[in-house]
Amino acid sequence: MRYAILDIETTGGNRSGEKITEIAVFIHDGKRVLEEFHSLINPERNIPYQITGLTGITNEMVRNAPKFYEIAKPLYKLLEETVIVAHNAGFDYNFIKREYKELGFEFRRPALCTVKMSRKLFPGLSSYSLGKLTKSLGIHLEKHHRAQADAWATVKLFELLLSQQQEKEKLFLKPELILHPKLSREQLNQLPMTPGVYYFYNENRELIYIGKSISVRKRVFSHLYNSKTLRATEMKAQIAEVHCRETGSELVALLLESHEIKKHKPLYNRAQKRTHHPYSVYTFYDLNGYIRFQPGKNLQGMQELVQLANAEAAKIMLFRAVEEWKLCQKLCGLYKTQGACFHFSLKQCNGACMQKETAEDYNNRAMAFIRKLSFSGESFFIIDEGVTDEECSVIQIENGRYKGFGTLHRDELNESEKALSGCISSYAHNKDTQHILKSYLLQNPQLTIIKY
Repeated sequence: MRYAILDIETTGGNRSGEKITEIAVFIHDGKRVLEEFHSLINPERNIPYQITGLTGITNEMVRNAPKFYEIAKPLYKLLEETVIVAHNAGFDYNFIKREYKELGFEFRRPALCTVKMSRKLFPGLSSYSLGKLTKSLGIHLEKHHRAQADAWATVKLFELLLSQQQEKEKLFLKPELILHPKLSREQLNQLPMTPGVYYFYNENRELIYIGKSISVRKRVFSHLYNSKTLRATEMKAQIAEVHCRETGSELVALLLESHEIKKHKPLYNRAQKRTHHPYSVYTFYDLNGYIRFQPGKNLQGMQELVQLANAEAAKIMLFRAVEEWKLCQKLCGLYKTQGACFHFSLKQCNGACMQKETAEDYNNRAMAFIRKLSFSGESFFIIDEGVTDEECSVIQIENGRYKGFGTLHRDELNESEKALSGCISSYAHNKDTQHILKSYLLQNPQLTIIKY
């Protein structure tokens, strides 16, 4: 089992209105630290002076730090298939969960709180705050209220708790793995540690759940250990068979999972997949001929470019576009004013908001953003990882519509369009596949694209 021992610093204690300013994570296997992640984070709001006095983190320190959406993907992958460990874990976990929710992602992980664990193993202490607890246990803590120092102290505390707990797996770290009589541990151990789609069947061979993961075996075991909700407990008690389709590509796994859930409608998937994305990014030309963008839902008279989970996700995408293509905040629907946008005063906008930049020059950059969001009329293949090193996955988009995917030997990549098309198995184009493809391409610009 992998543990993500972490600590965050924030702009304040109210998670409904405050933001993360620093995060540190140590990945631990129960014996030693395997990986480390640390970053200051630009909270996109002012840090109150009293918080600076506590943490030492100033507005100047975070001004050029990455915003949370810029570290969201590597952090998400780092935390995947881990148990979150933190001192007062509910605070850290809920802040991180909220940050991902604002980006349109569901973040769920099992969590362990070293405060609760310490109360069990070291009862009767005067205080269980990290500073006082580590001092009483002889753990060195330097630069208290900085994420990296506090996370490292929590690592040392966690290791001490492990050493003190004689039956740690049984009592609080790992529930006992009780399998259905027809499900063998050997079968589970043969599941791949690579991307794919997995299928759960009950003893009557009825399909009850479909999921995807970048590590099928780890994800399946996380289901079998999960007793946090009644639904999870009920489902795992019924799992008599597990089948898997290895994909090699995370994108193919996402597309295949979406298709299979729609096709089979398993019992325990009914409430899992969101098929409606109410918010979108729209575009239109204003009276001066400038391309404009607007986040919202069901906006009439505008062209819809991409669907997103919520308003915050749409705004974040547009903020990113403003930075990447030097677009105007006002023309992107992010800054309401009758005059110039805020970036114009900072010389970060060329003045389209005041017609100081020609519509032609501005629209060239705006169209680059649109081309990245829209497949309209375009035909191309996406080349991604295959199940083996010799293979690659091929996903086809034809005239802006998802056609399907297939597998090809890497030596055949330079063949004709006909050869590439020949490996494709057809799958339905719908709003979900469109959303999956657009989101994945935006987050993975390094993918190979072959246009035709």
